[in-house]
Amino acid sequence: MRKTGRNEEEFDAMKLTIERAALLRSLNHVQSVVERRNTIPILSNVLIDAADGKLSLTTTDMDLAMVDSVAADITEAGSITTPAHTLYDIVRKLPDGAQIALDYDGEAQKLSLASGRSRFVLACLPREEFPVMAEDDMPHTFQLSAEDLKNLIDKTRFAISTEETRFYLNGIFMHVPESDAQALVAVATDGHRLARVRLALPDGAAGIPGVIIPRKTVNEIRKLLDEVEEAVQVSLSESKIRFDIPGAVLSSKLIDGTFPDYDRVIPKQNDKDLEVDAHLFAEAIDRVSTISSEKSRAVKLMVDTDRVTLSVNSLESGSATEEVAAGYQSDVIEIGFNARYVLDIMGQVEGDSVKVSFADSSAPTLVQDISDATALYVLMPMRV
Repeated sequence: MRKTGRNEEEFDAMKLTIERAALLRSLNHVQSVVERRNTIPILSNVLIDAADGKLSLTTTDMDLAMVDSVAADITEAGSITTPAHTLYDIVRKLPDGAQIALDYDGEAQKLSLASGRSRFVLACLPREEFPVMAEDDMPHTFQLSAEDLKNLIDKTRFAISTEETRFYLNGIFMHVPESDAQALVAVATDGHRLARVRLALPDGAAGIPGVIIPRKTVNEIRKLLDEVEEAVQVSLSESKIRFDIPGAVLSSKLIDGTFPDYDRVIPKQNDKDLEVDAHLFAEAIDRVSTISSEKSRAVKLMVDTDRVTLSVNSLESGSATEEVAAGYQSDVIEIGFNARYVLDIMGQVEGDSVKVSFADSSAPTLVQDISDATALYVLMPMRV
C-alpha cells in the first residue's frame, strides 16, 4: 500500500542495488553526525530515500543535518530509517567491489542487506518519526572555493575553545568587519591563543551578519572538503548556515551568542621582531617539550641577538635546552609558552619563515607567516 506524506510518496517497500564503494563513501559522510550515545532512538538512525535513480542518506542530531546523495539502481522506490553506525560498519567490512542489495519489507518492518554470501537484517523505524530541520529563509548566499574554505577552517579551528561554559567561543566567528568592508574574516579563540584569517570578500557576502559556526559543523564540512574541488555555496541567516557541495548538503544551527571584541587583544605595538625558520623552530620546540609536564607543556624562550634558546625544566623528568639560529636585533627577552599552542600555529605556517613579535614577557605575542599575509595568530605567554 502507498501512502501520501510530506510532498512526496512514501512506500511500504524499497529495493535497490548499489556498489559498495559508493555506498561506503556516502555513509562515511553522514554517519559521523550521529552521536554514539543517543537517548532518542530515531537520532541513531539514517534516513534512506530511494527514488529516480538516486539514493539519499540523511542524518541529524537536531542541531546539524547532513544529506548525501549517490546514484543507485532503484528497483522499487521507498524510504525508511535504520541504525546508521550499524549499517556503516557492515558496509565497511564487506569486500572491495561488492554489490549490495537493500530490500525493505514494510510488513515485517525490516531492512535486509545482501552481498555475496552475506546477509543482514536490520531493525527499522518509520520515516515519519525522523526529525526534519526547519529550513529558514537564507537571505545571504555566496561562494567560496574549496581551497579558500579549507584554509579558513584549518588556520582557525585549532583555537576553538572546548570550554562549554563559554559557549560563544565554541566555534569560528565569520563576519565582515566594520573596519574592513572588503574582507571576509574568520576568528577563533580559547582565551589562550587566537587565530584570524582574512579573505577577499566574495560576491554576495556584503552585509552578512556575524555568525558563530559550531565546532562540530566546522569539523563535518572540513571532512567533505577533502573530496571537493568545485566551489562551495554558503547560505546563511541569523540562526542557520548551509553548505552546498556536489552530492551533499550540510545544514546547521548557529551558536546563539555574542563573540567578544577580539580586535582588542591583537597587539598593535609589538616591536621586538624575531624571524626564524618555521620548520626548525617547530622541531626544536617539539623535542624540548618532551621533558615538560603533561599539564603545563611549558617551554621557555630566551631570545637574544641572532638566536633563540629553548629550555624546559621539570622536577619529574629533568631538563632540556636547544638553540635555534634566528634573526633578532632587539633587547634580550625571556618568555614562556605552552608548547602545544606554539606547535598548533606552526602546523599552519606554509612558508619557510615565521615572524614572532614581542612587547614584553607578559604581553600577548603576535605570530605571522611571512609568506601569508591573510593569517595572524596571537599567543598569551605563561609563567615558567
